[in-house]
Amino acid sequence: MNLRSIPRDSDRAAVLAVVKATGFFSGEEEAIAVELVDEALARGPASGYEFLFADAPDQPEKILGYTCYGPIPGTQSSFDLYWIAVTPTGQGKGLGRRLLLATEEAARRRGATHIYADTSGQDKYVPTRAFYTRMGYQAEAVLRDYFAPGDDKILFSKAF
Repeated sequence: MNLRSIPRDSDRAAVLAVVKATGFFSGEEEAIAVELVDEALARGPASGYEFLFADAPDQPEKILGYTCYGPIPGTQSSFDLYWIAVTPTGQGKGLGRRLLLATEEAARRRGATHIYADTSGQDKYVPTRAFYTRMGYQAEAVLRDYFAPGDDKILFSKAF
């Protein structure tokens, strides 16, 4: 498996396939994931969205997982992890860890001193929250009923 940072047109469908395969995201969220790829393809670095793609070794048009991250506008050195998603077949094999570590390193090279990630407070996200904690992230805030009534937003951060 190779990691690459330059998005290509085929990543639109590949990102959609990854986020659908996880079973975690709504149709609206799936559309947003594709919109970020579109924005990066159209505007390049000016979009503020950076990507890392984990290509399947035998099918370069297929990705096993990806991250989307970038500097937070209006901050000096804070970055946001907008997305991290790994296909079910890629989960449990260290791919998410590898993607996140590579994303953190890329952000540090661009001057990041902090990276932020948020996730849902729903029970199905317990493994996601545990992953962030294992990776050295701290839960900084809980915004009650943020996504919907009964669905909190939990904000994590990591300082470099």
